[in-house]
Amino acid sequence: MLHLAAVAALAVLGAASACAFAQGNFPAKPITTVVGFEPGGGTDTTARIVAPALSDLLGQQVVVENRAGAGGDIAVDYVAKSAADGYTLVLANVGALAVNPHILKTPYDPLKDLAPISMASVFPNVLVVQPSLPVKSVQDYVKLAREKPGEITYASSGIGGAGHLAGELLKLVAKIDIVHVPYKGGGPAMQGFLGAQVDSFFATPVSSIAQIKAGKARPIATTGAKRAELMPDVPTVAESGYPGYEALNWYAYLGPARLPKDLVDRLNRELVKALLAPEVQAAFDKQGVEAQPGTPEDLARYIAREYQTWGKVVKEAGIKAQ
Repeated sequence: MLHLAAVAALAVLGAASACAFAQGNFPAKPITTVVGFEPGGGTDTTARIVAPALSDLLGQQVVVENRAGAGGDIAVDYVAKSAADGYTLVLANVGALAVNPHILKTPYDPLKDLAPISMASVFPNVLVVQPSLPVKSVQDYVKLAREKPGEITYASSGIGGAGHLAGELLKLVAKIDIVHVPYKGGGPAMQGFLGAQVDSFFATPVSSIAQIKAGKARPIATTGAKRAELMPDVPTVAESGYPGYEALNWYAYLGPARLPKDLVDRLNRELVKALLAPEVQAAFDKQGVEAQPGTPEDLARYIAREYQTWGKVVKEAGIKAQ
């Protein structure tokens, strides 16, 4: 009869071998990328551009699942609580990872409950206004807002997202009173804008470029430190009288915190290849999005830095849940 300690050791070894075998054959079934917003917005579009390339590299289908609500928090929480087997990932934005925890009581800790895999993209938003609005510049926008305090509305893809932050930061630096109208993603926000439900919209290039080209939205400024390559004729807010202004959007791939390191490394390798694939680069270029794949360690440091930065802005601007 085997000694109990030996039996236990064999059991542990067997479990470890089974785990290693499972990971060695990863992936053995489709992988799901969860998105915290409705279809049609920037996060959703980015996930759907990357999915086919990642699927080809992994030899398994990569599906995109929309779990919209709470500024992306529902999707992040779902993935944080999912099995740490590499089959459920989240493409999350700055709001869910670095802002919302300072505004809402999020059921997850973005710094502890998730495993960073790779940054996907970083890009500015663009402030667009209704073509009927007598506004062609940031100066015009600020002037109108001062003439009509509490009346000019701006849409965003959700509370805590880059669009919301961009609007609150402009309120802070320009000392104006504009009203935030959050939607469940860039797609619904653009629909609201096109339906004249709001005066303006801090949109992603993904959700706005077609409407801008069609003359249904007038761009007056972008929110990065430099002009967007897709819109070289559109000035930044910073060069429109508010130096130092910057509010970037970014999307990143993460999994549950207990995701084994070998799976994190495998997913990182394939995601980097997918993000740099010519067809993905070409699709991103058309949307005004720049791929910025990197290491899990780089992403962890970036999230921690953004978490601190926007935490201070939330406090100074007095941003509250709506």
